[in-house]
Amino acid sequence: MAEEKYTRCPGCKTVFRVSSQQLAMREGQVRCGHCRTVFDGELALVSLAPRPRRPEGEPQLSEAELGPPTVTLRDAQALAPLDEETGDRHEPGVGPGDDLDSSPSIDPELAYASRFSASEAKKRVRLPGWAYGLLIPVLVIALGVQALFHFRDAIAAHWPQTKPALIRLCALADCQLKPMQDIGGLSIEASDLQADPAHKGLLILSATIRNRAAHPLGYPYLELTLSNAQDQIVVRRAFAPGEYLSGAADLDTGIAGNAELAVKLFIDASTTSQAGYQVYLFYP
Repeated sequence: MAEEKYTRCPGCKTVFRVSSQQLAMREGQVRCGHCRTVFDGELALVSLAPRPRRPEGEPQLSEAELGPPTVTLRDAQALAPLDEETGDRHEPGVGPGDDLDSSPSIDPELAYASRFSASEAKKRVRLPGWAYGLLIPVLVIALGVQALFHFRDAIAAHWPQTKPALIRLCALADCQLKPMQDIGGLSIEASDLQADPAHKGLLILSATIRNRAAHPLGYPYLELTLSNAQDQIVVRRAFAPGEYLSGAADLDTGIAGNAELAVKLFIDASTTSQAGYQVYLFYP
């Protein structure tokens, strides 16, 4: 491509990107596609180079010497040579902002520039009112399906009659239906940690987990923390449901609503010495 040049309309100060081929037409006489001012594009050439720094005490450069300040830069598609006889734009039927590359006689340099510039005359595409009327129910249904997918466990817990249908939906959507997880609905009603008299170094942890909700809740993780006489942590261990439940328990059913679960764990603490403990429930 030829070297790019920039010319500025003296009327509205709009700067246009132009080419030597364009300025060669009609001896550089052009009309601004923004304010319709006719001017000599060659004489109005400007530079967009950064303003040079002037040492303190020296006179400041004029605007003509500095070039344009912050400007509105438009492409060559909004600037066209004038017709010699009528004084109108060179291409008949082409208005300000129209795409100049629609005419086969246009210069290739101008066609390239206009192809990559945004046309201000393009109108936004708007859908008719009836199309919005059809989209609203579709969006509502999509939102409902998304909510059903994300809150399926809570829905099955609060409305058990929906569980068979949700299981079928999960089979189609490749998801799982699990007991609802709500740590706020669980509490440790009682706990005790004692040394096993029959086995030295073995501790027995007994705890009662209560589900205070009216619906089933998933089995939580159980965290045990042992501390010494200075209340410093000696060891901390988390137990998954499969580690503290009996082999006959079904992990998919959870703790029934308003029910209690007795937990008994045997812990090897032969390598530690402890004076206190804490039990904590959580969901990973």
